Amino acid sequence: MAGLRMGHGVLRRKPIDNIEETESGGGLTRTLGLWQLTAIGVGGIIGAGIFSLAGAVANGTAGPAVLVSFLIAGVASAAAAFSYAEFAGMIPKAGSAYTYGYVVLGELTGWFIGWDLLLEYTAIVAVVAIGISGYFGFLVEEMGAELPNWMMGAPGTGDGHKVDLFAAVLCLFIAYLLTLGIKNAARFELIVVVLKVIVVLVVIAVGFFHIETGNYNPFFPYGVSGAFTGAATVFFAVFGYDAMSTAAEESKDAQRHMPKAILYSLAISMVLYVLACLVLTGMQSYKDVDPESGFSTAFKSVGLGGLADVIAVGAIIGILTVMFTFMLGCTRVWFSMSRDGLLPKWFAKTHPTRHVPTRVTWIVGVASAAIAGFLPIGEAAELTNIGILLAFVVVCIAVIVLRYKRPDLPRTFRCPGMPVVPALGVVFSIWLITFLQWQTWVRFAVWFLLGLVVYFGYSYRKSELAKAEQDTRA
Repeated sequence: MAGLRMGHGVLRRKPIDNIEETESGGGLTRTLGLWQLTAIGVGGIIGAGIFSLAGAVANGTAGPAVLVSFLIAGVASAAAAFSYAEFAGMIPKAGSAYTYGYVVLGELTGWFIGWDLLLEYTAIVAVVAIGISGYFGFLVEEMGAELPNWMMGAPGTGDGHKVDLFAAVLCLFIAYLLTLGIKNAARFELIVVVLKVIVVLVVIAVGFFHIETGNYNPFFPYGVSGAFTGAATVFFAVFGYDAMSTAAEESKDAQRHMPKAILYSLAISMVLYVLACLVLTGMQSYKDVDPESGFSTAFKSVGLGGLADVIAVGAIIGILTVMFTFMLGCTRVWFSMSRDGLLPKWFAKTHPTRHVPTRVTWIVGVASAAIAGFLPIGEAAELTNIGILLAFVVVCIAVIVLRYKRPDLPRTFRCPGMPVVPALGVVFSIWLITFLQWQTWVRFAVWFLLGLVVYFGYSYRKSELAKAEQDTRA
């Protein structure tokens, strides 16, 4: 009987019909409009993908076919985006994939996704901070200044490097920004996203006139498999809408605005990615593309050093928005899990006047700063991707299940091509997972096992649904 009860317990689901009434604990303030949400989405998608990853993947993985890598990742992401959009219109609560999984597939699935996103989002913040630090180093050199080696990179990344101080401080700055309140933070995000898009458009417009078509030959220097491997690497650069959807509870009209913001942000970003990749690999041979500050060095190579400096500044400012979006996502997932009782309620405490979860924000800020400061970008990047891909699998499966189990539920957006489109999202995501390094699987397995210990040692007994079951039996 105990085994049967446990089996039932891990499958218990949050009720969807009255989810607004069943939430306990503090809530978040609804202040975000459609374009603020879209800006958060674009801010999460465009950034490291253009300014750092495009160069790294072009140089060592895919060559000019980095364009194909982004297209493959974009198609997989779009299939999942439609599923996220349907859920966002039905469940306007914090937590995104965690909440969707909890509602449809049960508590253990929701826990599994939420626990995983905590690590993935934190690691992404750190990876992006390290990427910005690369452009910062480029600017310092351009100005003829020289900073102490000990503060210019993680141990093992260069002679005398002890900590990537700039990257660590950036993580703490974003945490501070998020503690100021979502309205003020979102206003900053919108302004910076506009500036970033302007920089990207300038890069594309000016770089177009310096393209040498010979640089595209060979287009697949590492084979077609290189393009697919590159797709798995750049994937985290095309799913910022996932983290943005965790802010549903802070949207003024989430049921109407969230689906639109998800699709708008992905469409805008993919157009800019494709054009930027064409310019980057057309201006320089893929062998000469700098893995850390690709566009700046590319423009410098064609005699546009002044514009290279502008791009470096734009990259530093612009990539901040990626950090903002994913740290926001991490803190909202953590807040939601704590409010549901799966983690201690202490974490769900919000600021009395700013109505944001300041405690978890500072914890995530410090954790990401530690990763950014002391791990090389390659090792930090290996902590990302697999969890997001698995979250996509769960969301795509859940949207199919809920469509057929509860067709009566009101939906402000309906995923097209049901069930083919979400099924493609599942297939693409699993396919991309197979291209990840074995070290990624090891780290994921360790984190997953630790999560199981926490769940069965604490969350299984302490969740709000578990308490409700105990009250019913009493």
